[in-house]
Amino acid sequence: MTLPATPLTHRPPLRAQDIYDRVLALGDMLRKNAPQAREQRMVPQENIDALRDAGFFLALQPRKWGGHEVDPQDFFRMHLAIAENCMSTAWASGIVAVHAFQIALMDERAQTDVWGEDVHVRASSSYAPMGKVTAVEGGFRFSGRWGWSSGSDHCTWALLGGIDPEGGFRTFLVPRTDYRIEDTWHVMGLQGTGSKDIVVEDAFVPEYRTHKAVDGFLGTNPGVTADSAPLYRLPWAQLFVRVVSTPAIGAARDALDLYRQMVVGKASGDVTKLAADTGTQERIAAAITSIDEMEAILFRNFDRMMAQVTAGEEVPVLERIKYRYQASLVIERCMAVIDSLFSSAGGSSVFLGSEIQQRFLDIHTARAHVANNPTSFGRNLGAVLLGADSTDFFV
Repeated sequence: MTLPATPLTHRPPLRAQDIYDRVLALGDMLRKNAPQAREQRMVPQENIDALRDAGFFLALQPRKWGGHEVDPQDFFRMHLAIAENCMSTAWASGIVAVHAFQIALMDERAQTDVWGEDVHVRASSSYAPMGKVTAVEGGFRFSGRWGWSSGSDHCTWALLGGIDPEGGFRTFLVPRTDYRIEDTWHVMGLQGTGSKDIVVEDAFVPEYRTHKAVDGFLGTNPGVTADSAPLYRLPWAQLFVRVVSTPAIGAARDALDLYRQMVVGKASGDVTKLAADTGTQERIAAAITSIDEMEAILFRNFDRMMAQVTAGEEVPVLERIKYRYQASLVIERCMAVIDSLFSSAGGSSVFLGSEIQQRFLDIHTARAHVANNPTSFGRNLGAVLLGADSTDFFV
């Protein structure tokens, strides 16, 4: 029996449905390659090539650059399908794919630099403001070291955070010729994401290859014109915070399926033997309900935001703050699901190679990402609802 999925509340256009069907067909291959991803500590090239051919990396890319401009609801449905088979592949590929959206917000010249010769060019990122920035004529001198650049081995550009001399946060778009990758990714979970360090030493970054955080917040992005699709009027932060939390929902769903199969297997397929095991029944019911609630909120929020921008309206800041907090809660809710399942998964679950153990490690590792710490986002939401000013502008 297949676990019930949360139904979409809108009908995907054919191009989005086609990409989803192709991504769905990759499930067995992604699952088969998961041990290789962990061993190599990066997403296997076969996975990247298959997702490229399926159109996943072009999902959020502008049509003028060969992309599909799918709605976020459709993109995250694909993302969830990948995560159910390999959370590492979903984490890295989702982050890389969402960068097409941010690059579309940047100056047209930046877009040409990236996609002018090849629309399949990809970028990794690390947004912590670790860069040393010096203003010079036409742009900036830029140096620094950044960690957690997921999927960087499969990319030829990097989006890196820094504070400009005027005090504002910017993302700096840097080509592969101006940085090196250092392999520091020796971790307990999400091993296959290849989230290595990026090092830049005194590179020149032209002004037009930067993206101001204030533009992302206010919707004054230089790459968005009257002819741009409504998609690109969504707040950039709303997409990014979801690519580092949604993979955990897919992994939790897969963990529940593994657990359910294990329980039924111990009963030799005779479910009548489980009638008295009410604790297991309640645990499974609670898990599927929590997963369903997280998916429902994810899709509902993007349904509402897309309706607003399509109608030419802005997404109210208060709603954005609430959505940011809800995204940050996903990992802790998924941790609660996997902890409940893992705690009663039996002795075999503690041995290396256990599938449910890997889901446990992956989901707990995702909690280390700053976007998945709900404390400050919850406090900000509560304070704003009490009349205070927001202290978070990445919403």
